[in-house]
Amino acid sequence: MESAITVKGQATIPKIVREHLHLKPGDRVKFFFHPDGTVVMLPKLPVSTLRGMLPRARRPVSLARMREAIAEGAAGLRSRARRTRSRA
Repeated sequence: MESAITVKGQATIPKIVREHLHLKPGDRVKFFFHPDGTVVMLPKLPVSTLRGMLPRARRPVSLARMREAIAEGAAGLRSRARRTRSRA
């Protein structure tokens, strides 16, 4: 499949490619350059398309509980670091 470049540097994206990428007039695309010289074109998706991808948290966690978890994690790191140093 190919497309010609106009004097203005524009190219028409073939219909089959537009349909495959679900592109409509006004949509934006991004280009990625790979080390092997290939170029990949992907549709630029709005952030709103990400909504609902992750499951909702069952219940919110309070700041107090977050601080406790951080303190517990830090305490665990310290005890693991001591064990590692004593083995060396």
